[in-house]
Amino acid sequence: MILPDRNQPNSPTRRRAGFSLAELMVVIVILGLLATLVVPKVVASLGRAFQGKVKSDITTITNSLNEYAINNGTRYPESLEELVTPDENGFTFLNARAVPLDPWGNEYQYDPPMPGQPEPRVYTLGKDGQVGGEGENADISNFTLQGGEDR
Repeated sequence: MILPDRNQPNSPTRRRAGFSLAELMVVIVILGLLATLVVPKVVASLGRAFQGKVKSDITTITNSLNEYAINNGTRYPESLEELVTPDENGFTFLNARAVPLDPWGNEYQYDPPMPGQPEPRVYTLGKDGQVGGEGENADISNFTLQGGEDR
């Protein structure tokens, strides 16, 4: 019986190593198709998640401001930092060590009540950090969350 020579290129016992160019191209095309279908949905979901975080943060800060005013004779704080500064009993109005940042890393803005605006305004300028804008760049405040117009 004659055994096949393993060094011959057409030998049936020779093992193939690696992938052929055609197999690699098929995998790349499949990955490309998946990316074009999945990435836009992930980006849209991320945008919705950022909007949800903003709404939650602004609602929490607004509620903390109102609690502060109730405990301080209807006087609102001058800055949001007062909400995280412990009083003589170690109590803070916002249950955090620092005022949270918006999802884009910017500080939330605060306008205390003043004549013509009896309620405090808490807002973010959106992703671009500029007044106005649409989509992720839109300004969001406690007034707009309540269904009213921003002041």
